[in-house]
Amino acid sequence: MRLALPLSLSLLTTLSGLTLGAGCSSSAVDGAAPSGGAGAGDSGGGAASGGGSATGGGNATGGGSATGGGGAGAGTGTAGGGGIAPPTTTVMCQGKLYQCGDLIDNDEDGLLDSQDPDCLGACDNTEDSYYGGIPGQAGPACTVDCYFDQDSGSGNDDCHWNHQCDPNEVAPGYHPESINGAMCAYDRGASTPGAQGKSCSELNMEQSDLCHDTCGPLTPNGCDCFGCCELPAGSGLYVWLGSDADGTGEGSCSRDGISDPSRCEPCTPVDACLNDCGRCELCLGKDTLPADCFETGTGAGGGGAGGAAGAGGDGVGGGAAGTGGGGTGGDSGGQCGPGVQPCGLAGQEPCAADHYCITGCCQPIVN
Repeated sequence: MRLALPLSLSLLTTLSGLTLGAGCSSSAVDGAAPSGGAGAGDSGGGAASGGGSATGGGNATGGGSATGGGGAGAGTGTAGGGGIAPPTTTVMCQGKLYQCGDLIDNDEDGLLDSQDPDCLGACDNTEDSYYGGIPGQAGPACTVDCYFDQDSGSGNDDCHWNHQCDPNEVAPGYHPESINGAMCAYDRGASTPGAQGKSCSELNMEQSDLCHDTCGPLTPNGCDCFGCCELPAGSGLYVWLGSDADGTGEGSCSRDGISDPSRCEPCTPVDACLNDCGRCELCLGKDTLPADCFETGTGAGGGGAGGAAGAGGDGVGGGAAGTGGGGTGGDSGGQCGPGVQPCGLAGQEPCAADHYCITGCCQPIVN
């Protein structure tokens, strides 16, 4: 689940076959209250059932059965498949236009920006890998900050971690920074520059409010704020998206390499900012949800208008037009936190121009 963090990005509008851009969850890790809110059933464009069947005058049964389209209303939703609507506007990252926000299919895979499972947000400059590709992506050896923002410095996000704190940094692999080898060798007493002398265990248990507020909304479900993500989703195995095992500066981790530690290097997630993958949440590498995540509920969701009233034989028309779609996700939890627009499933509306669809939730992109 996700912590609610404000974004420090500028305006304008995921491994294994994700059909949405990178993060929002209902978890308490990044600061947002757990969501019990609307599930993907909020979308009426899917298989929400509309109007009721009613008996008309005479002996004929009326009632519409059309599937809802737009509009809000109470009703029952059913699970939809993946397939986010293509964005319609460019999305800037701190005044810069990168590949994942430029309305161009840069890797020619038929998927545009937030539709592309390799796009992790507006600050991602690669559509063919999980490497961000922004200027200065690598940053200093061993130390890392918010992976999903526009730079490699911690000055604007106050997120601090040191790969010397990662138990995977031992011979012979020295993951996740094998390219730096023994330089980042595991040392639980390591000092992390800029972290006010905090120990590895302290950083693992607590990151600042600024880190949560700045990096939280950008962090996809299934990842910590430093780019250590569970892949495949639900496997309990974590890899570092910033892996550059071949030392080219272009990154080595992509969807087809998650099972290859020489390309997607193992890492240990930082508990303090881990946005875990909830059962009823879309996540990095997970583009479908269990059917019961969409059951029941009444409420003002983004449901669809139901079928028109049916004409009843020789009598008066049957049931009134029903409204379908929407509703709260029930006991199974919501796709996003309260007040956050869901996205990324069939029938769900695309995000507004100043938001980006990150693992199923529209996150604001602001200065």
